[in-house]
Amino acid sequence: MDKKPDTSPAATPRRRAEKTPLAGPDAAGLGPMMTELRRRAEGQMRKQLKAGARGPGSKTRGPEEQADPRRSLHELQVHQIELEMQNDELRQNRDRMEVLLEKYTDLYDFAPVGYFSLDEAGRIIESNLSGAALLGVERASLIQRHLQNFIAPSSRAAFLDFLAQVFAGTVQQDRELALVKADATDLWTRFRGTTALAVSEGRRWCRVSVSDITPFKRAEEALRESETRFRVMADAISQLAWQARPDGSITWYNRRWYDYTGTTLEQMAGSGWQSVHDPEVLPKVLKRWKASLSAGKPFEMCFPLRGADGLFRQFLTRAVPHKDQRGRLLQWFGTNTDIEDQERAAETKHRLEVLAASNVKLEQEIVRRKSVENSLKESGLHQREMAGRAIEMQGQLRHLSRHILKAQEDERKRISRELHDEVAQTLVGINIHLAAFAREAAIDPVALKRQIVRTQALVSGAVDTVHRFARDLRPTLLDDLGLIPALQSFMKEFTARTKVRIHFTAVAGVEQLSNARRTVLYRVAQSALTNIAQHADATKVEVVIDRVPGAIRMEICDNGRSFDVEQVLFAKRHKRLGLIGTRERVEMVGGIFGIESAPGKGTTVRAEVPFKNLSAAKSDAPVEEDL
Repeated sequence: MDKKPDTSPAATPRRRAEKTPLAGPDAAGLGPMMTELRRRAEGQMRKQLKAGARGPGSKTRGPEEQADPRRSLHELQVHQIELEMQNDELRQNRDRMEVLLEKYTDLYDFAPVGYFSLDEAGRIIESNLSGAALLGVERASLIQRHLQNFIAPSSRAAFLDFLAQVFAGTVQQDRELALVKADATDLWTRFRGTTALAVSEGRRWCRVSVSDITPFKRAEEALRESETRFRVMADAISQLAWQARPDGSITWYNRRWYDYTGTTLEQMAGSGWQSVHDPEVLPKVLKRWKASLSAGKPFEMCFPLRGADGLFRQFLTRAVPHKDQRGRLLQWFGTNTDIEDQERAAETKHRLEVLAASNVKLEQEIVRRKSVENSLKESGLHQREMAGRAIEMQGQLRHLSRHILKAQEDERKRISRELHDEVAQTLVGINIHLAAFAREAAIDPVALKRQIVRTQALVSGAVDTVHRFARDLRPTLLDDLGLIPALQSFMKEFTARTKVRIHFTAVAGVEQLSNARRTVLYRVAQSALTNIAQHADATKVEVVIDRVPGAIRMEICDNGRSFDVEQVLFAKRHKRLGLIGTRERVEMVGGIFGIESAPGKGTTVRAEVPFKNLSAAKSDAPVEEDL
């Protein structure tokens, strides 16, 4: 029985070597070689002829008899030598080819990945030893078996699509597929395939390499499990935890963060974390955070965070960078620890220490006062003088108290009258209009609309009145935006009401003052402008807030009528409570209050409040406005 020729891709190199015509000058690249071979054969022939001519028994023939036979014999002998030399060359080439084929076979069979030759139906035409070992089947048993029988059911559709893509084009295909070995062991593998040349039988086939990536898959699964354990642990801790990219954008928060802030993942996307920070502290946090990002160094800072109840609590925030072995920053891990209770405990402890120190000082003061009292007892004259001064001061105090009580009662009366005359009357009008709605709703819709418009106007007026009362008592702008915006708002309303023009200039650094001192300056301006409107008949006022050594100075100058400062401030009767109260306010914060008034020059009210820590860089840009 004739043996069927080996058509496998592995046998292709040997078959091509056997069928390649190596003889003849027309062979590709063999012309010069054959010419050299013939030259060598002729040289060998000449050596043999010379040796034969000198040998015993040789006969000599004539030129005519010997010419043709000698030439024919010469050609035959040369051709014979050529054939012998060619056979030697072929044997040498065959030996080299066998060595190369053996090396190729070893590399093919013992490659670190499995190699398969498949036809279009997915049948195995050839396999190396590594491929057979990968499937757990002897190589001889694999031939003509379908490779898809070793593919896990979940990956068979992907394998068939992979095979179709390989035969559809020349681009290498790459897929990750699950295999099931003969012993039912599961493997994760990477398939890489490309089409190959057609074999002699006309079948199309492809080359496929299969590498075992199960360790990598298991490592990925272990990494996912590790991440899951990390997130479960992070969700279980009492701290707020988060992760960020190298650029600082936060990618993950633990469950405790969402529980405390009452936010969602969508709300925290991008820079959403800034929404739970105190707006006044946020610029400092961003500055410190950007510095840590730039330097790649740990971040630590205490600042408040708003909870789901809308209240702020103090947190200690730490963030550490995670770097690889080459020092490249990979990500940030951060935690926020609630230290509100510790802060309160520390504050309480500090207060107790302050109180203890104050008690010591009070005890010392008691001792000192007892000593002074003993000294006073020894001096009757001094005691009488002190008693007289005390009586005088008590009289002044009673006088001032009566003025204060009268002023309070007058203010209550004014507020009551305005509430009765404006707000109450407005509310009664609204009630009347609402009663008219019920009567006219079904009768005259047009009249109903007019009634609604009038009622809205009444409501708006009542709201304006309430706002004015609130602004007169204490403007919210002073607490929310600062002294300068509050003064600008008050002066605009003052100008609109009195038609007195105001030129206002202030250094921006005044906002660095404490809230109490800014309030004092606001009340000084409010009292001075009120007195100008009531008594000065001025048409122009200039308000200047400037920086002087160790203090902030406010000056309010008008072009109205002047008055006797001594009589107003120091007379025993007819004292102006507004100016006295203003002076008391300024002196309460350690400031200085003064008034200058001269005929033809108007009046200047001046107040200075101490402030030694004013930053010159922030106060060099003045705010100036004509109102």
